[in-house]
Amino acid sequence: MRIPFLSLFIASPFDGLMEHAAKVKECGWAFQQAVECYITKDCNTFDQLRTDVVNLETEADVIKRRIRGHLPKGTLMPVDKFQLFRYLKEQDNVLDAVEDALDWLSYRQEPGIPAELEKDIVLLVDSVIDPIEELHKMVMEAKKYFKSFSDKQRDIVKKIIANLRQQEHDADTQEDIIKQKVFYLNLDPVTVFHIIRLTETIGAIADHAENAGDMMRAMLAK
Repeated sequence: MRIPFLSLFIASPFDGLMEHAAKVKECGWAFQQAVECYITKDCNTFDQLRTDVVNLETEADVIKRRIRGHLPKGTLMPVDKFQLFRYLKEQDNVLDAVEDALDWLSYRQEPGIPAELEKDIVLLVDSVIDPIEELHKMVMEAKKYFKSFSDKQRDIVKKIIANLRQQEHDADTQEDIIKQKVFYLNLDPVTVFHIIRLTETIGAIADHAENAGDMMRAMLAK
């Protein structure tokens, strides 16, 4: 039987991961609002929402550095330290993808997203918000597991990881729908390129969330 080493720590390394995941979740909400604002065309808060995302990403970087700096060499851990860092990197990549998507949108605010694709873009954004929110839940449940090493709790975390994989698949499907549709519309080449690149950047959010789930699965398998 495994000994719950985590109970020996004054502060769990998963506390920092949860704090970081909470910033990712906040970024997801701001991202969703920013895209919806961009699509309405008469919304004047897009730039502010984009700034909010940048500020949240900066705050998350501080948390990331704190996590890395408070795990000295030789410290006993219930998980491999490098697996923990790889997990953190993928969770942080979610933030980077969110920021990249808003940056890409900001480069071409006019004429915006074609009306025929507005609903599809909103559906794509919705599909990547679900895995963002699932990350925080996964870290919270994983923290419980690494305190107790309960098989029941392990199954809860594994179920969340399975959900992340399904959600990433759903986002891929929506991304493909947009890519297929854009070539059948009467759009200029620049707009086609802008939409294709946008869908890929938004889709990368779910990709990194799934990767984080895979890293968590590796930690569970230790």
